[in-house]
Amino acid sequence: MAIKLAVLPVTPLQQNCSILWCEETMKAAIIDPGGDAHLIEQSVEQVGVTVEKVLLTHGHIDHAAAATEISERYDVKIEGPGKADESFLQNLPEQAKKWGIPARPANPSRWLSNGDKVFIGELELEVRHCPGHTPGHVVFLYHPQRIAIVGDVIFQGSIGRTDLPLGNHDQLLTSIRDQILTLEDDWGFLPGHGPTSTVGQERRTNPFLQGL
Repeated sequence: MAIKLAVLPVTPLQQNCSILWCEETMKAAIIDPGGDAHLIEQSVEQVGVTVEKVLLTHGHIDHAAAATEISERYDVKIEGPGKADESFLQNLPEQAKKWGIPARPANPSRWLSNGDKVFIGELELEVRHCPGHTPGHVVFLYHPQRIAIVGDVIFQGSIGRTDLPLGNHDQLLTSIRDQILTLEDDWGFLPGHGPTSTVGQERRTNPFLQGL
C-alpha cells in the first residue's frame, strides 16, 4: 500500500504538521496539529481525504495545540504520544500563555508504547519510543517506503532540544542511537521543523551524532 504525505508548517514556530494518508482508501491521519486549525482543514479539503485519527509525537504546544479542535472537527480520536507526556497535554493552556498559540487540553484515547502499531486505512505504522526531548516522545515508521515521522528527535544537521522541562540529553542520544540510527541509510524522515533528510545523511554529517 502506498503512503502519501502533505506537509503544512503551522504557527510562527513553523512546525511541520502533516497529513498522511493511504492511497488505496484515502483515509488519513493528521500528525502533530500544532495550531492554525483552519489551514489544516483547508489542506484536508484540498487533498480530498477522510480524516480517521489524530496522531501526536509528543506533548509540546507547537505539536499539539490544535489536537482537540481537529479531533472534534472530524469526530475522531487522538492517539499518542506516550503516557509520560500526559502532563504536557493537560497543561497546553499554560503553554499557550507563553507562546501565544491558542490551545485546549488534549486527551488521547490511546497512549502509545514502543512496538505498538498504528493503522491508517490499510497502512500499518510502527511506533518507536524515543524519549529525551520529552519523556513520552514517539516516532512513526512506515517500512514499505522507508519513511519516518520523527517529531523533535532529530533534524537535518541537528537534534531536539533537551533544555526544556523533563528533557534529557543523554536519553535523547540513546534514543537516536538505538531507534533511528539502527535504520538503513536510505530511510527518509520528516522532522518537526525544517527540511527532510535521510538517516544516511545524518549519520555522515550531523555533528551531534559523531561517536554514536
